[in-house]
Amino acid sequence: MESSGSNVLPGKAGELFRVANLEFRPQEFEVLADGRRVGLTVRECQLLLVLVNRQDRVVTGPELYKMVWGGQMAYRDRSVDVFVRKVRQKLATAASNWNYIHTHFGVGYRFSPERVAG
Repeated sequence: MESSGSNVLPGKAGELFRVANLEFRPQEFEVLADGRRVGLTVRECQLLLVLVNRQDRVVTGPELYKMVWGGQMAYRDRSVDVFVRKVRQKLATAASNWNYIHTHFGVGYRFSPERVAG
């Protein structure tokens, strides 16, 4: 796995794919939720794609940092947490009836889409 985030896509690079109600257009770094553009930055999209590629598995903060930013995470660096929060907020705005990213406190994050009652 490359550390630049460019090789984190399920299937063939650049292929459109779907997970739950999300549609991914990796070539454009675009994600749609229920047909609505989520509006992620390139870095936010890369982070989400890393999690999607490891669906249902916990990915630690340092692993995410290495795969998305390409380096070692400094002690107490909160970059991953901040980016996960932004991605969650944008996904919730586009599809409030879904929960996608789950926190495993002290360990990391897991992508596992779940519909929420509403």
